[in-house]
Amino acid sequence: MITLTGFADEISPELDVQLDVLESQGIRHLELRSVWGTNVAHLTGEELLTIKRTLDARGFSVSSIGSPIGKIGVLENFDVHMEDFQRVVHAAHVLGSRYIRIFSFFIPEGEDPGDYRDEVLRRMNELVRVAEAEEVVLLHENEKDIYGDNAERCLEILESCESPNLRAAFDPANFVQCGVKPYTEAYPLLEKYVEYMHVKDARFADGHVVPAGDGDGEMKALYQALLDRNYAGFASIEPHLAAAGTFSGFSGPDLFVTAVERFKELLVDVGMPVKSSSNSNC
Repeated sequence: MITLTGFADEISPELDVQLDVLESQGIRHLELRSVWGTNVAHLTGEELLTIKRTLDARGFSVSSIGSPIGKIGVLENFDVHMEDFQRVVHAAHVLGSRYIRIFSFFIPEGEDPGDYRDEVLRRMNELVRVAEAEEVVLLHENEKDIYGDNAERCLEILESCESPNLRAAFDPANFVQCGVKPYTEAYPLLEKYVEYMHVKDARFADGHVVPAGDGDGEMKALYQALLDRNYAGFASIEPHLAAAGTFSGFSGPDLFVTAVERFKELLVDVGMPVKSSSNSNC
């Protein structure tokens, strides 16, 4: 059974607008990446408390912290980045989220990712050790141009760290943009680690992001496989229908609603039930 959530900053930078649109679609969770134009890694303590009070008052929960951790070059200063990570962990505790989305570092353009394997794995293991101590679960997203952008290197990271505090956030569109077939090639390798889904589809021809089911993300086959294994996790709407950047995407209220509606149609076709907002919880 799927629980719907979404990157609410794709709707609007304003928290109340984000929640209004989510509520209109029966969604009571959000993946918190930014509010008021500020990334979650840089929200102040008072801002986090304001967000928490607002969410509690309106009956919302945070499914995951959509952090930027690991979205720096593999040669950039990791000690400084760890300071951001500590702030993100603090945000997760304040907002009551056990999940934090992360990445596995950009590889210099044109260079062999294998040349940076040891450094990537050292950094990932250090992040995981902190996650274990802080009792949070890191979700590695398969972003293009990072070390873990294809299924084989994603698996290498997950096996190397081998911790229940590191799981996979499976993004079909990102795999498509890397020339990987999400269900045929990636899912069989990563199935045992997949604990969170990003709802984003794309086309092989041009990499363009499209609503779920309109691209080459093999979305129906993926959700049929999830249904067959009794998946009971989150599916996070991340449309990127108006704009997509390194650290954010944007769709606006109308296109976000379109993305939700198309995904719901896909779930009906597959026969995947959606957890009702009345009994959802993190």
